[in-house]
Amino acid sequence: MLKAIILIGGPQKGTRFRPLSFEVPKPLFPVAGVPMLQHHIEACVKVPNLKEILLIGFYQPNEELNRFLFNAQQEFKMPIRYLQEFAALGTGGGIYHFRDQILSGSPEAFFVLNADVCSAFPLAEMLSFQKEHGEPNSFVILGTTANRKQSMNYGCIVENEETNEVLHYVEKPSTFVSDIINCGIYLFNPEIFQHIGAVFQKNQQDMLLEEPTNGWHRAEAIRLEQDIFTSLAGQGKLYVYKTLGFWSQIKSAGSAIYASRLYLNQYHTTHPERLASNKEGGPRITGNVYIHPTANIDPTAVLGPNVSIGTGVTIGAGVRVRESIILHGANLQDQCCVLNSIVGWDSTIGKWARVEGTPSDPNPNDPFAKMDSETLFRDGKLTPSITILGCNVTIPSEVIVLNSIVLPHKDLNRSFKNQIIL
Repeated sequence: MLKAIILIGGPQKGTRFRPLSFEVPKPLFPVAGVPMLQHHIEACVKVPNLKEILLIGFYQPNEELNRFLFNAQQEFKMPIRYLQEFAALGTGGGIYHFRDQILSGSPEAFFVLNADVCSAFPLAEMLSFQKEHGEPNSFVILGTTANRKQSMNYGCIVENEETNEVLHYVEKPSTFVSDIINCGIYLFNPEIFQHIGAVFQKNQQDMLLEEPTNGWHRAEAIRLEQDIFTSLAGQGKLYVYKTLGFWSQIKSAGSAIYASRLYLNQYHTTHPERLASNKEGGPRITGNVYIHPTANIDPTAVLGPNVSIGTGVTIGAGVRVRESIILHGANLQDQCCVLNSIVGWDSTIGKWARVEGTPSDPNPNDPFAKMDSETLFRDGKLTPSITILGCNVTIPSEVIVLNSIVLPHKDLNRSFKNQIIL
């Protein structure tokens, strides 16, 4: 029997996703038409003999999360539960804190997936790899290849090229170590808790030697990457399965548009019914486009490539949308243009208005390029990136908004470029 654990983090982990994470927990943000977490769950339910999915994080239970869990259990016919941490315990501390729940039913192995990654999730392949490599009690990290410069932004893996054993692991090194990087997707067996427990005991002992503070909480804060993988490397316990499939982090709103493109492209094989097509009386579709059935779209609109249209969206005559996510209830009035942008819930873009951002995609000429870690400001100026409209933003007719972030509930009265509009 197998289980899957998805680490969903908490509110302070979604700061780079603002203002979108003001309205919905980041793991529930729609990517390619469905909540980010749903892509993980859809991959997990395909794994034979996987019987339960646990979400671990420190979000307060809320209406959106409860509704998502209820709907997911109904749709996938599998127990899906949320376990709330009392504090941010790290990638290792969270699963250690809930180890009794994870081990209930005696699973022989379990997957651990970070919620903020976009992937083809080759989980069955990881299982097969584990059986073919090393001893039965070995652990598997999903890895992929990055270019030399960008690899230093990730956990780097040095492997034995013949056996795929992890010989050396360094999280975000200051100099080049390896072009194989950690994808944040793991396959463990119950023995992993012995290794995490040893770190917990050491942390407790270290706390006793320091000034008495909130030591117990700090002792439980354990990071798989720095605290566990670093010490397991070279011991014949840790292996890397390198995927050739797509993978990207979803750290910022800009990376959500890139992730949406990757998932929309995958729909050709996994969910062709989610992709819109050109039909008589419908809008013109170019490339991969998702349209929710409740959206009302004028047949003269042109959508795509890489466009996702949410529930209850209204799109008027002659509208052009490309490389964008249009969220629930938005209204795009006649002849407006939306490029490389995210339009927030219930926002309105007036007639002949233009909302445009700068794509932050990986270098298309480098097959191993990844999304760069975006910084909001560079040299004292807002970094050109996608344009984000928070919820209930109104852009008047003929106004232009370029490379800007507009916080929720704003009514603009003029054009903006490279600004955060508070």
